Amino acid sequence: MVKITDTIKYIGVDDKDIDLFESQYVVPEGISYNSYLILDEKNTLMDTVDARCIDEWVGKLKAELGDKKLDYVVVSHVEPDHAGGIATVVELYPDVTLVGNAKTFQMLQQFFDYSIDGWNKLVVKEGDELNIGSHTLTFMLAPMVHWPEVMISYEKSEKVLFSADGFGKFGALELTADDDWACEARRYYFNIVGKYGMPVQTLLKKAAALDIAVICPLHGPVLNENLGYYIDTYNTWSSYTPENKGVLVAYASIHGNTAKAAEKLGELLREKGVEKVVVSDLAREDMAEVIEDAFRYDRMILCAASYDAGVFPCMQKFLNHLQAKAYQKRIVGLVENGSWAPSAAKTMRQILETMKDVEIVEPVVTIKSVMKASDIPALEELAGVIAGK
Repeated sequence: MVKITDTIKYIGVDDKDIDLFESQYVVPEGISYNSYLILDEKNTLMDTVDARCIDEWVGKLKAELGDKKLDYVVVSHVEPDHAGGIATVVELYPDVTLVGNAKTFQMLQQFFDYSIDGWNKLVVKEGDELNIGSHTLTFMLAPMVHWPEVMISYEKSEKVLFSADGFGKFGALELTADDDWACEARRYYFNIVGKYGMPVQTLLKKAAALDIAVICPLHGPVLNENLGYYIDTYNTWSSYTPENKGVLVAYASIHGNTAKAAEKLGELLREKGVEKVVVSDLAREDMAEVIEDAFRYDRMILCAASYDAGVFPCMQKFLNHLQAKAYQKRIVGLVENGSWAPSAAKTMRQILETMKDVEIVEPVVTIKSVMKASDIPALEELAGVIAGK
């Protein structure tokens, strides 16, 4: 059971049956949809849950409220995994007032094929407060973290920050209670929020002015200890600063020959004392995991086969993802393989050059079909340059 305070109750639910979050991210340990209920003179619900788990969630809501009235629902984020129960709440408690900003209601209407004009609404803006008894909520807009209508709420009497998708992570709470937070929080951040580093930085500046004892995100565990660690980690991630020294060697191999060159590079980098080396097969490994590592480490080497006068598709997909997520401030080496007209390095370079502060180092290594003894000196030179960086 998740304990927050005597008056702020966790009524979220675990989704242990989902296979792909947002239909693209593998979640072998599920996901939690977090919802919170503040019991006071005006009982206030902080977000709902995905429609997939609505029945279990309604049971928890009714158990906590009993025969009491529900006065407000704060809508931090209208994405369906958090606002999927809004219509159910209005049906159960017709007099309830929805609390959101102007964009909240504009976007919320888009999820219904009937008008929500008859619903009770309280439109708030930056810095507005809502007193519900002994608790007072202050609202702060957080546009593009990671949708334009997002807002966070700070409850000043118990020093609780309701952080929307900020500080969230993959994993059902029941299955990941003892897991390291950073691992799945990092994959979650860079794949879902990562493009929006500047808005996250703006949000962190707002949070720095608050006295926070508890962070309540919309996914993942409630955070109530060592909050400086979580905030500092988010500052690192959102400023695109490498979290660790190390090298990701990401390869795209058709028949296994480029893979052998990538593995050899991994060996050479380790021999040269690189702190951490991760070698990843883009054709087979979870793309979101590899993207996580690309942002985690300060250096990367891309090894790819040429294909249709370009680059093997899984490498193209990987680079397009990095481009979309604002990959920057990194050092990159290139290895290409081609049997008659090597084209992979040119294509990879063209994409990388659209990214901010990405340094492409020399030499760019070209292999013809199969790595041979004569290719090792060039690979060793590239490994030496990357290790020295």
